[in-house]
Amino acid sequence: MTYHPAEDRYSKMVYRRCGKSGLKLPAVSLGLWHNFGHDTPHQVKRAICQTAFDHGITHFDLANNYGPPPGSAEEAFGEILRTDFAGFRDQLIISSKAGYEMWNGPYGEWGSRKYLIASCDQSLKRMGLEYVDIFYSHRFDPDTPLEETMGALEHIWRSGRALYIGISSYNSQRSREAAAILRDMGVPLLIHQPSYNMLNRWVERDGLTDTLDELGVGSIAFTPLAQGLLTKKYLGGIPEGSRAAQEKSLNSNVITPEMIAKIKALDEIAQSRGQSLAQMAIAWVLRGGRITTALIGASKPSQVIDCAGAVSNLDFTEAELAEIDRHAQDEAINLWARSSEMG
Repeated sequence: MTYHPAEDRYSKMVYRRCGKSGLKLPAVSLGLWHNFGHDTPHQVKRAICQTAFDHGITHFDLANNYGPPPGSAEEAFGEILRTDFAGFRDQLIISSKAGYEMWNGPYGEWGSRKYLIASCDQSLKRMGLEYVDIFYSHRFDPDTPLEETMGALEHIWRSGRALYIGISSYNSQRSREAAAILRDMGVPLLIHQPSYNMLNRWVERDGLTDTLDELGVGSIAFTPLAQGLLTKKYLGGIPEGSRAAQEKSLNSNVITPEMIAKIKALDEIAQSRGQSLAQMAIAWVLRGGRITTALIGASKPSQVIDCAGAVSNLDFTEAELAEIDRHAQDEAINLWARSSEMG
């Protein structure tokens, strides 16, 4: 059956200017990460993307290694672009990244010129695109000169493979250095993608949000729901098929009685605001306008609908923020094995 997007989709979403650029991003973006591989039926992927677009989510974020297996998420989205989203390319923001292991051998990860340019070309081929809107360095490479990594991004940008350039999980110091190198080459740094949520506040400790404000760089926060921890999913234990059950990206041993008590307290605050816990968690990340967009993941369309509804209430009172802080503090060091404070 032919897909026809909702005519009122753009009235359902809030759009924010990304840094000092002319580009606006939806306040909620969709990441096609662990739920977009071969272990998920294609019809489910189609339904998730259709629902997102119907609710004004125009930004779809991928990476070369998303799946499983690596590359399969881009292949699936490429098929959706050819079918459901045919004719809508200019209404979409599509991003991809490279930095984590993608193929065997010494050239299959990190930030060398060889790896990044080859990765970008492979991603374009998998999705059937001439260009992506944003291409990121997925992580800082401590063994490759930053000038080389940024030079590869400059080449990707200047060759038309990407309209904008971004970095992900770089700390404040490395972000400043990267932005300066790009600026000297005449390339604006559009956006930074850090992990950020109520339980993972490293961007505040690191001063990254202040740095991005000063540089005029936008931001897209991934894991705003702490891999599903900041939802009702785990209040009754670890459900079968969840990320914690599969040990995909959430360490199951963090779901302790103490953590569940905190989540229940946060859920009560959300209910008092007329929101689901997921909606409040996203609104918290977006509070004050310093984060451009929150990057969600979803395993079913209903989760997209819930998350998109966060934009109906993005304001907090000082009392609400203080109460949230009483129950949710920075616990990122215990949540994920992979640090987001790279570099």
